[in-house]
Amino acid sequence: MTPPDDVPMNVPLNAPINVPINVPLNVPINMAADSAQVAVQAAVVHGDVNYVVPADPSPRERFEAGARHLDGGMPQTAWRLIHDAVVRGHRTDEVLFHWLLALLSGRTRRELSAEEATQLRDVDRLFPAVGEGPWADGVRTIRRLLDAAARPDADIRLPMKEFDELPETQRAMILRHLELFLEGPLNDQMWRLRLERAAAEQMSGNRAKRVWTFFQPSPGETRVRPPQSVAISAGTWAGAVGGTIVLAAATAHIGALLVQGGRTAALVAYALSVVSGWLAFRDGAEWRFRTARRRAKDAEHGEWHGNGFGFSGRRRPAPPADGFARQVDRRFEYYFAKYVPEGVERKDWLEWTAGIRASLRDEVADAYRDTGVAVNRINWLIRYRTGRVVARWTDGTLWDYRRALAVPATMRATAVLGTVTCVISTILAARGAIQVSSFEAVRSLVLIVAAGWVAGRSGMRVVIERRRYAADVHESNRLLDDSRAALHRWRQRLADRPDDREMAAWLDHDRKVLLAETLEHYRLSMSDVVAHAFIEAPHQGSADRARVRGGPWRYRKYRLLIFLLTSRGVRQLTATLDFETGEFHDHDELNYRFETISSVRVRQADTGERTFELSLLDGQKISLLIEPGVEELQQGEDPGTVSEATLDAAGIRHTLHVLAGIAAEGKKWIDQERNRAETSSALRRPPQSGDTGREHLAGT
Repeated sequence: MTPPDDVPMNVPLNAPINVPINVPLNVPINMAADSAQVAVQAAVVHGDVNYVVPADPSPRERFEAGARHLDGGMPQTAWRLIHDAVVRGHRTDEVLFHWLLALLSGRTRRELSAEEATQLRDVDRLFPAVGEGPWADGVRTIRRLLDAAARPDADIRLPMKEFDELPETQRAMILRHLELFLEGPLNDQMWRLRLERAAAEQMSGNRAKRVWTFFQPSPGETRVRPPQSVAISAGTWAGAVGGTIVLAAATAHIGALLVQGGRTAALVAYALSVVSGWLAFRDGAEWRFRTARRRAKDAEHGEWHGNGFGFSGRRRPAPPADGFARQVDRRFEYYFAKYVPEGVERKDWLEWTAGIRASLRDEVADAYRDTGVAVNRINWLIRYRTGRVVARWTDGTLWDYRRALAVPATMRATAVLGTVTCVISTILAARGAIQVSSFEAVRSLVLIVAAGWVAGRSGMRVVIERRRYAADVHESNRLLDDSRAALHRWRQRLADRPDDREMAAWLDHDRKVLLAETLEHYRLSMSDVVAHAFIEAPHQGSADRARVRGGPWRYRKYRLLIFLLTSRGVRQLTATLDFETGEFHDHDELNYRFETISSVRVRQADTGERTFELSLLDGQKISLLIEPGVEELQQGEDPGTVSEATLDAAGIRHTLHVLAGIAAEGKKWIDQERNRAETSSALRRPPQSGDTGREHLAGT
């Protein structure tokens, strides 16, 4: 299975809208596909915009939460919240408008319970007056539409005229939410309007370039592994400080003897020994530091070959399979397998960069371990670090550290010649001092040798360790600055992320476009369809899913199942929706008679996974996973909230109502459904004179 990507496949790794930063635009990149690598994107929960109702909400807050749920395609939850707000006294024309749409959205009039039908019929008790303004106009239009839909002989010109005169906001909401409730000629005319809107707005809002950002988690803050502090033992410090003091005292004593004896030539040698000794120590320490650091860098990159640039692929031991480091390791492995430099085989690339991946894994894991940051929130950083390696490999700078840490010939010469000069000059100076005072000179010379050895050895360690720490701090600061720049760009890229209401609206447009294609495929008109139903399910080949707090899961790829019930039976079509492009693929169609449906149900596993199952008498079973199990919850979310929201948005309840009726009644369901429609229409109270647009709601 090809692992899902978390950035658009047509966006190169080095593009300026993406990470990594500082990657040349002319760097060629191969996109590794059809790999057995582990997916890096499973589930994302956004916490900034959400559907979670605050604790002890006011009536207005209940209504606002319900309105958000309605926009998000969760009408049952929306109506419960809005109705609670109404019961608690929050009653305005805007509330009534949303109350009506939430009650009727995604349902036929036969799906209303007796209590709901009563509430709809007696709505004037809850809302005794309708004022003026766009929301009031919307309420009056809904009432006229419902009245016209309940009477087959109704003149639909007046309600359609009122509908056309509504502001865009109210028009769009009515078109979206009264799709199933309206019937007859009015529904045919409204369907044409719905389809025109869906076709025009399906890819609106720069959808193709924004959808993928919805599935990106909010990036975690930039962190780098802090440099290891200076580690110098007390013994080393004592040797360096004490040895230096003794060495300086003994050296000064030799100089004093030479001055006392007037040994000019020996004094020159003495001065030369001091200067050359200092130069030898300085360049020798830098030589050793560079050599040690280059070896450490080589260890991070792999084992160095003498001819050319290449690596043996020696791996470090893998981290624990269930640990944070293991998750980071899998991310790096995925991205290194995906982004391969041009002209390099992926197998060779993964082998050569094994050491680099292990080093990067350790660095990132150490920086974020025990911070509570989920690995998917640092995907941007892992991808950025991978991109830097790819770019540096391509332009030949991946091994620049070897050139930067190479020991110049002048430094080597200074260290070697300085050591030789120091030894020779010290011997000459010592001969002159012995001639002045043999005992004192020999004693100081012994101290110089002993203290010089201790001070040089310990002092070398101190200098190298402090030099190492300074270099680590410099690299850490530079890496932090680069990562912050990458994070800034990444956040800019995600700033245009669509909200959940946009995602729901796009999906609603997709359903209508697919319904139109299905009608055209079967050569049916909307009036030929007794009922239709949808099921939205995640595509099993895609792991990308995301949601806002308290909202339903949204998927990068859907499997849409549509049922058309006609007088001749059921027309079923299944298609894969690429939500990013709005395109449908892999169409499967199936036709069967009403009598062949034996059962329909939603099966729930212990893990919370829910599967829609439709069984036919010939033994054929139609099964579709509609909700993956194991919910990722955030603080303040109820365990059942996400499941309820996902089922509400998927339209499963209406589908079960329709198919369960077919399974129970067979072909008689059509006649009985029509009889129920006529019965419900008979319950309508005719408008009273003087209502002026406040007609009683019909058809309940």
